[in-house]
Amino acid sequence: MTRTSAPESGGATSAGAPGQGSDASHRRSILVLGFGTFAIGTDEFVLAGVLPEFSESLGVSTATAGQVVTVFALTCAVMSPVLATLTAGWPRHRVLKLSVLLYLLGVIGTGLAPSFPGVLIAQVVAASGAGLYIPAAGVTASALVGPERRGRAIAAVTTGLTAATALGAPIGTVVGSALGWRATMWFITLLTVLGLLGVLTLVPRVSVPAPGGLRRRLAPLGDRRVVVVLATTLVAFTAAYVVYTYMAEVFAPATGGDGTRLAVLMFAFGLTGTAGNVYAGTLADRFGARLVVGGAVALLAVSLAVLPLATGSFAAALAITVVYAIAAWGITAPQQSRLIALNPASAPLLISLNAAFLYLAIAFSGVIGAVGIGTLGARRISLIGAVVAVLALALSELGHRLTRGRPAPAPEPGRGALR
Repeated sequence: MTRTSAPESGGATSAGAPGQGSDASHRRSILVLGFGTFAIGTDEFVLAGVLPEFSESLGVSTATAGQVVTVFALTCAVMSPVLATLTAGWPRHRVLKLSVLLYLLGVIGTGLAPSFPGVLIAQVVAASGAGLYIPAAGVTASALVGPERRGRAIAAVTTGLTAATALGAPIGTVVGSALGWRATMWFITLLTVLGLLGVLTLVPRVSVPAPGGLRRRLAPLGDRRVVVVLATTLVAFTAAYVVYTYMAEVFAPATGGDGTRLAVLMFAFGLTGTAGNVYAGTLADRFGARLVVGGAVALLAVSLAVLPLATGSFAAALAITVVYAIAAWGITAPQQSRLIALNPASAPLLISLNAAFLYLAIAFSGVIGAVGIGTLGARRISLIGAVVAVLALALSELGHRLTRGRPAPAPEPGRGALR
């Protein structure tokens, strides 16, 4: 990419050094990309809130219904890097459109599915779109700004996921409780249509160079630094999602089985997680991603270790949820920033791999949490998460040691070319 000179005054400019008008349009574009992740995250996170209605409607057990979350996560994990590799040479705008359309088709199919197998098939389609969209949106956002603002741009996009837990999942849970889980799917359909319209009208056409050929595109996987950073994502989010996946069970003593109280906890988790995610991106730009990730994972381990003491009262549960959310979501943007810094030319693949490992973490957390509930009980499964978080902290520091002393990548020219 070659930086293009921009006029000193405002007005329509290229991506290189835009004037104020162009900066404002880029901010709008990044917000639109964040809204897209909000729509996608709502489908992912709302399922935990409507499982009782879902299982009763389709005549399956709650445990069986919960496998929808696992199928969605595993599909994202597998399809994200595969689709990112196949579309690496495409303009990002085309990738974004395809991903949103796939996701929309899957959500509509879920709402219309007459049986549990039909829901699973539709969710595979939706998850394929989600797995393609989230990394494409992150790469597009980072290409619209200079390297010094990359962390904040990525955070703005991933904030859509935390906003989904703060607003989308609670609202969808209330809709599903009142009108049935299919009404929740139509709510998500509306969000997705709005997101598609935003991409079509407000997101510029960004071209991000990618290595040619499958072997060259997969070459970053031969870098042990990349592997360790990705392993940090996998282990850290496994720790974080052990509790979230089974939030209703973990905090049942505090909520008394009241859906409204559970929605309040979900709202608090998402709202404070959103703030933590945004601030983590800013801190990563200022102090470095390694320091922010390490601090967030350490806080996650502590919060999960003391969480069993806070499940007896609603006030204590609310307080620990706030701390737990800030720690969990403070990892996302800095991890993506670390990966892009390791190999900017392979950003689409690296971000897609990070998303894949995050979704693998969700799948693993479901299995680990289920085993933990059977052995320790729901109140104490966070202790497993705390141990896993300590392992994540060790991996993060190992990644830093591997990076230290290695030659830095060639200076990044700046933003992607607009076309």
